[in-house]
Amino acid sequence: MQRRSFLAAAAAGLAPAATPVPIIDTHIHLFDPRRPQGVPWPPKEDRVKYQPALPERYVGLSKKHNVVGAIEVECSPWFDDNQWVLDIEAPAPIMVGMIGNLNPADSKFRSHLDTFTKNPLYLGIRYGNLWGTDLGTELKKPEFVAGLKDFASRKLILDSANPTLQLLADLRRASDLVPNLRMMIDHLPGMEVPDTAEAKSKRLELLKDLSGRRQIYVKGSAVLKKIKGATNTDSKSYYPKLDELWHFFGEDRVVFGSDWPNSDGVGTYDQVIKVVQDYLANKPQLVAEKYFWRNSQAAYAWKPRTQTQRQLA
Repeated sequence: MQRRSFLAAAAAGLAPAATPVPIIDTHIHLFDPRRPQGVPWPPKEDRVKYQPALPERYVGLSKKHNVVGAIEVECSPWFDDNQWVLDIEAPAPIMVGMIGNLNPADSKFRSHLDTFTKNPLYLGIRYGNLWGTDLGTELKKPEFVAGLKDFASRKLILDSANPTLQLLADLRRASDLVPNLRMMIDHLPGMEVPDTAEAKSKRLELLKDLSGRRQIYVKGSAVLKKIKGATNTDSKSYYPKLDELWHFFGEDRVVFGSDWPNSDGVGTYDQVIKVVQDYLANKPQLVAEKYFWRNSQAAYAWKPRTQTQRQLA
């Protein structure tokens, strides 16, 4: 009955009252500009995003969509914010994990991991095209690669950020150097398609290569866009990029991520959800389950905190 209601609502161009499957949102950000030290992101000038983004606010937005868990992806380069997020998540069972921010080349990297991974909410780190970092340059440093090897041995996951052709090539290089490194390519739908035939060919070649590595996942995040300043709510216009994710990575390695509240700069949480709901309405129920929660468990190995989450895990 839930599936039929979902399909009927999608056919009518309406957002269903609830998805037919539970959702684990693998990409949200938590921060609080009211802290004495402020926040490194978002900037004060961003009136849409510069407000507290905390679990209780997120629950208020996502509960009606049957979101039962979320993973925070760190949006701060400050070391202390690794612990700040863990502290914020502790009393919020909606949160099943976080992706922190540490430098594998740091001499204290291993000791930091020892400390943070005592908390089961600490699932990995993020690296690539953030805060002036350059993965390609870092991969030339033996200490960075050694740090990644230790990281991979702990069965943690490396999230990337803001993909470009160069970053995709660097991720391939990282995979070559550390073959057992589990990786998540974030925001691939948001990557601009290159202009030249040569660059387009290179992009497809990289995606084909990366998709052949079973330990690499991809996140259906940064899907929603604006056209001439207005949110594009035409779900079908996004289907080609979503098709590409499934074409290369298959139904077992694509996961859902909203990118909230960064997504607020493009559209509402409801609009973000509706685009992928509409797309998945044309796919089997199991594919929707894999995208919305099953694959997140395989990729992130998150631990359940509530009865509903335990039923999934």
